[in-house]
Amino acid sequence: MFNNIPPITRNIIIINAVVFVVANFIFKDQLIESLAGFYPFSPYFKSWQVITHMFMHGSIMHILFNMLTLFSFGPILENALGEKRYLILYFLSGLGAFVLFNLWNFVEVQQITSSLNELGFNTNAYLAGAQVNFSGSSEAILKQQELVRNLKNIVETPMVGASGAIFGVVAAFATLYPDAKIAMMFIPVPMKVKYLMPILIVISVYLGVSGNVGGIAHLAHVGGALVGFILAWSWRKHLYRFN
Repeated sequence: MFNNIPPITRNIIIINAVVFVVANFIFKDQLIESLAGFYPFSPYFKSWQVITHMFMHGSIMHILFNMLTLFSFGPILENALGEKRYLILYFLSGLGAFVLFNLWNFVEVQQITSSLNELGFNTNAYLAGAQVNFSGSSEAILKQQELVRNLKNIVETPMVGASGAIFGVVAAFATLYPDAKIAMMFIPVPMKVKYLMPILIVISVYLGVSGNVGGIAHLAHVGGALVGFILAWSWRKHLYRFN
């Protein structure tokens, strides 16, 4: 059965599975700092992370959900687009996820930095690794500590997973096959994908902007979906078959 999966989808699933085992069971957490996707202005950021973060997953459930979704939609899309376009769509969607997620991070960092500077905290020195002391009234110190925690969370928490790339695959599927009906575990009734996808995007935007992320990079999903939609829409007139 596994051999019947088109080659690009099959190899992506294999690579993800191998990296997950190596990162989580052989090297434990040692590869996270090198391969996960850190904020571009973080001292932990490396250029290759814009690609390698797509193959890192935080838990078994994380990778299972992503790979099952890819297994469900990837083969259809790979056969429709062809291997080259499908591969381009997958990785550009992952890059789009990284870019949008970190653009929002950049906006938040600028807001935090501005607030800290107004309170007399030397943010630039802190980000450069220098020891910076809190100062001012007790209320100002508490506010500085809260803002620094938020800044530290952005700078030191990496983005991992293939979700952005896979959202691009699902969005492309929705663009080419808008009337296809699918069911998800939290939506028991099958729904046309052209209705389901916008709902998922709106929810992701709300959760990402509101800060109710629950450890999930919701805006990364939106970035991946946007790229997947744009590419599929631009290619659809050249395809011989779509619904």
